Amino acid sequence: MKKITLHLVENPATSEPETLDPTQVPQATERAVSARRRNLNRNIFSVRPDVDTTTLLAHASETLASLNVMTLDFANQLEGSQHNVALALHQLTVLTELLVNRARDNIDPNGSVAVGKPPVFH
Repeated sequence: MKKITLHLVENPATSEPETLDPTQVPQATERAVSARRRNLNRNIFSVRPDVDTTTLLAHASETLASLNVMTLDFANQLEGSQHNVALALHQLTVLTELLVNRARDNIDPNGSVAVGKPPVFH
């Protein structure tokens, strides 16, 4: 939870600092706090607009390959219904990886961007 701190504000009538009373600070509604958290989580990462589609797909493919390995390792550590859920996540990862790879092949059939070595943009 975010800590509310007191700020000094100048009183225009006397030009002297005035301390805010914490009971008078408007409390954010739960809905507003949730919306701010969603926006914060949504804006953590960004992708440069000048990166080409083939490079984006190559990076997505590598990320999905890593997720593929992690979900399978994780599933093997679980038992019962949790194991089945983790395997389902693994299968969705594999399916998504196949779709991304096909999209990359459709865009760049000659494979000018080598798998594992996409061009680096800084």
